[in-house]
Amino acid sequence: MSRPLDGILVVSLEQAIAAPYCSRQLAALGARVIKVERPDGGDFARAYDKRARGLASHFVWTNRSKESLALDLKQPAAIDALRRLIAKADVFIQNLAPGATSRLGIGSDSLRAEFPRLITCDISGYGRGGEWEKRKAYDLLIQAEGGFLSVTGTPDQVVKAGISIADIAAGTQAFQAILAALLHRERNGGEGCHIDVSMLEAMAEWMGYPLLYTLDDAPPPPRAGAGHATIFPYGPYDTADGTVLFGLQNDREWVSFARVVLEREDFAEDPRFRGNAGRTAHRGEIEAVIRAVFGSLTTEAAIARLEAAGIGTARVNDMAALWAHPQLKARERWTEVDTAAGAIPVLKPVHGDGWTPRIDAVPQLGADTPRILEEIGLDADQITALTEPSA
Repeated sequence: MSRPLDGILVVSLEQAIAAPYCSRQLAALGARVIKVERPDGGDFARAYDKRARGLASHFVWTNRSKESLALDLKQPAAIDALRRLIAKADVFIQNLAPGATSRLGIGSDSLRAEFPRLITCDISGYGRGGEWEKRKAYDLLIQAEGGFLSVTGTPDQVVKAGISIADIAAGTQAFQAILAALLHRERNGGEGCHIDVSMLEAMAEWMGYPLLYTLDDAPPPPRAGAGHATIFPYGPYDTADGTVLFGLQNDREWVSFARVVLEREDFAEDPRFRGNAGRTAHRGEIEAVIRAVFGSLTTEAAIARLEAAGIGTARVNDMAALWAHPQLKARERWTEVDTAAGAIPVLKPVHGDGWTPRIDAVPQLGADTPRILEEIGLDADQITALTEPSA
């Protein structure tokens, strides 16, 4: 069965999360992705941890279905080999330090001038231009600069996201833009383009609600822990034996919640509690009743009442519960990916019913180097010279 990006060659000089996450999505759609790494250790994400059966959890997550090409880019001959490979490519992605590819002679401007059909994509912390162009940017730094920390946590303490959301946001934007660029090239005479993705701007896009909430110098939404800053009731509540999370969206749900869950007809009819603004204004009074009711119920009993009332609810799962989630099992969303440590379970990518996503092995460092370099005409001696780290 063919895939949407069959025949597309992506060369990615990538590290960490943002670019690898982007290229993994392209690989799932059928693109051939060649991951270019240093011979002496490769992508540093390979060493983040050893929790995935001896392999790094981040690396296994973001690098399946790729080929690993180990090149010592300190050697001019290695740069020449990489340019020869890029000449065959449809897409070139890189997220090295700002200016690094230009210093190597493979910056987007020179590549686009030489290869008009090529789509180049640079992913960096702050984008090209401006005083911040060359600043270092890690996920946590962008969460801070992008305003995310200011709205996440408790009233007393800011809290970062537990996953690399700034990297994921940037990788997702790059993936979307590359798909659009491929379509644009197809419709416009084969002309490629350049894509400049900033982690800060990707994070700022995801911050659209709090940005607009504070329009015209209005006060920002308060940090509300796992609750909601502006919708009430919405969030986790302790039960007699655990925790349950639920949320209300409108007055119809509030009336049902008050009658069925709280068993308080007076709350259902009280005009003070109409509209989210009314409930928020009387948060203290409502909160005390909610906590008393839920504290007297088991988690299962609380969920039963919420479901009977038609209220959206969820358990506060840990990773073990997510692995065992009955809905993921029912929808057959788990598969396996081959690695040097054996098969490891992973979630299947989202796909259309007209194709099957690619889920090939996570590559060992440099595993595909000889074959790839042979494809561009190098002999065995040249390959050995290019793949050994410089002294």
